[in-house]
Amino acid sequence: MNDCLFFGANRKPKLIKNKSNKITKPIQFKFENENENENENENENENENEKQIKQISSSYFGTIFLFKNGKAIEYLNEEYSKQNPEKIQIENIQKVTVGEKNEAILTKEGNVFAKGKDINPENPKEFINISSLIEDKNDRIIQDIVSGSESIYLLTSNQNVYGIGSNTDGQLGFDSKTLPKTEKPILMMKNVSKIFSGISSNSVFLLNSNQELFGCGDNHHGQLGLGESRNETKIQKLTKIQNIPKGKIIDIQCGDDHSIMLIENQNQNQNQNPKRKLYSCGYYRFNGLEIFHNAYEFTEIKSSLFENDDILDFSVGNNHTLILTSNSKLIGFGSNFYGQLGTVDTKDQLIPIQIELPKLRFNENISNYHLSCGYYNSFLYYSPLSFSNLEEDLIKLFKRKEFCDISFKTENGEIIEAHKLILKYRLNQIENQNEIEKLEEIISKKSIKESNQIFEMIYSNNSKINPKLYSEIKEIINSNEKIEETIKRIYLNENEKDFIIERKEKQYKFPKLILIMRSELYRGMFLSVTNDKSNKVTDYSELSNKSFQILEYWIYSNKIKEEIQITQEIINEIQIGIDYFQLNQTYSNLFDLLINKFNNQNQNQNQNQNQNQN
Repeated sequence: MNDCLFFGANRKPKLIKNKSNKITKPIQFKFENENENENENENENENENEKQIKQISSSYFGTIFLFKNGKAIEYLNEEYSKQNPEKIQIENIQKVTVGEKNEAILTKEGNVFAKGKDINPENPKEFINISSLIEDKNDRIIQDIVSGSESIYLLTSNQNVYGIGSNTDGQLGFDSKTLPKTEKPILMMKNVSKIFSGISSNSVFLLNSNQELFGCGDNHHGQLGLGESRNETKIQKLTKIQNIPKGKIIDIQCGDDHSIMLIENQNQNQNQNPKRKLYSCGYYRFNGLEIFHNAYEFTEIKSSLFENDDILDFSVGNNHTLILTSNSKLIGFGSNFYGQLGTVDTKDQLIPIQIELPKLRFNENISNYHLSCGYYNSFLYYSPLSFSNLEEDLIKLFKRKEFCDISFKTENGEIIEAHKLILKYRLNQIENQNEIEKLEEIISKKSIKESNQIFEMIYSNNSKINPKLYSEIKEIINSNEKIEETIKRIYLNENEKDFIIERKEKQYKFPKLILIMRSELYRGMFLSVTNDKSNKVTDYSELSNKSFQILEYWIYSNKIKEEIQITQEIINEIQIGIDYFQLNQTYSNLFDLLINKFNNQNQNQNQNQNQNQN
């Protein structure tokens, strides 16, 4: 069973059966096909991903639940669908986002599918690939998506932002009279690192690579934070936001009438964690500042409820905001007509107020919980930390018994298996000390559950999975070393390599584990034959030696060798190699690095030629 709490408007669609239209305190959310019997024997690996929520996105249009296995279901507004819930017929979903009048889905391959009246007026119920409509074919790999109320924003792998949909308030950065809407993505800005908007908002913020913030769109309550002197209700051109609080911008979320910004300030004491603070601007009834006028600049939200806590997560709905702190406090403010603040009554809250929570199943680690505010409702759900693709694959491999070659005994004599190859480079192998023996001693005093958590921390190199356990084993974990650097060691160690790729007259050796983590081709080849431990040989000879060496080094290190000179021919060959090895998770980064290196080489050559001529 998922650990997911729901409160607020229970209508269009009715998310929880046999309950009133207003749910004014947090209750357990259950899917219609969820089994009541938690002790029923079932295939853990299959059902865990089927039931484990990765993300929730909710607005007036509907609510989407994305699961860890890349599949999703949606509860749509009744005018769009009578069947609830309904499976989304798209695979390998990375992220979902729902606006007031649209819905968008980002796949792991970098494609974006969307639907809605302002996206596909002829058939608003049908998903179309909007990333394929970008005119520049080299800019069609999408890295991130965000929905506004009536528009969708796409951040490409080339760090360019495109907008599609309505432009009624200038939220696409163009004059609304000359461009009221667009059914094709139009370029808004280049060199962007992050995009921010909201499910019911016609405002958008773009953060460029120099950490400068720009905004445009609806500003009728000052929700763009431009200052009191900028009193236009519409800002139809991307405008730089001045007087931003000092620190790193972590996130900005926009409501219909207000915006909330999360800033991280680095403490002077390096041993302390960075301090996160919330800032707000916009309509006074919903901005949480306890002032009786609109805030036209981002102003710090101060409250005794979280002044000594770390802000783990926050979410903004139509006109309400929720905050989750490190001390397991759920705090909210703003509109509460439908009970979306979970405070039992339906009174609006001008200042932050604590929300009483039922006991959580996984409350030993509150950092694994996340918030999602819908249009008039709210979700608090359990979703363990997401890792990079490579580290995610390590966690998956941890559960594949056919690749395990070392065993440990727990306190009850139960056996837990692992991969010696990965442990070898995850642990501090100091001279005259055997860290694996130390690990065996620690595991011998732990339960099977705690032992699994310890191995997950070692495999993912992430201390936040369970800080208490991590403190016990941190001395043996080489936490300062990046995973790409540890895998690069394997690149130099021939004894660890058990698979040969033979091309022309040369052989390249790889460990199967590395190929599984990097290549969809070999992942399918090895994992489909669970008992085959033979040293297979494949033949692939279309790449030049130099191109193959670039791919080989990339597979191990996620980097390009400094001394390699890039040519257009190499770039073309690398594209063929990426397709052959199915390096989908690294395609955009590798291709971008090659192009950048190629351009820099040409620029340096031109500069040298000019200097020689002079």
